[in-house]
Amino acid sequence: MDGPGQEAQGGESLLFLTDEQLRKGIEAMFFAYRAFTADPDRILEKYEYGRAHHRALHFINRQPGLTVSTLLAVLGVTKQSLNRVLRTLISDGLVEVRVGKRDKRERNLYLTERGKELERELSEAQRARMRAAYRAAGPAAVAGFRQVLEAMMDPELRRHYLALRDEEA
Repeated sequence: MDGPGQEAQGGESLLFLTDEQLRKGIEAMFFAYRAFTADPDRILEKYEYGRAHHRALHFINRQPGLTVSTLLAVLGVTKQSLNRVLRTLISDGLVEVRVGKRDKRERNLYLTERGKELERELSEAQRARMRAAYRAAGPAAVAGFRQVLEAMMDPELRRHYLALRDEEA
């Protein structure tokens, strides 16, 4: 069993990583992200949508009634960019906007049935890839991977991520 400062599987120390080991990790993230987004990109292309449309659909699906301002904070894009994406999704009948129940100035976002169908298609492609990778890696690697990703998040983004994760608990 590896202890602090001992070599991890593959000969890499968990306490000290060389620049070369870090470079390999960065490159693995680049290639994994490319594969992770390839399937949805092919689907999005049919609609002439981009990844921003996918992310908007994903988070609106995760939190029906999400406000425009919260979506703006989660996505980290400009208002102008988000407005372009939302205008397209609304005019294409995938997203609907409702006035807030508590605050009439709020605009709450919901997926329509068509929006839910597209989001499901996009997410299923990614779930299939994640499921296969998780099965191949095993439970300890999955937990470690999630821990690494969470540690890489900026505090504000981690707060949004944890709020979504805690909704499921």
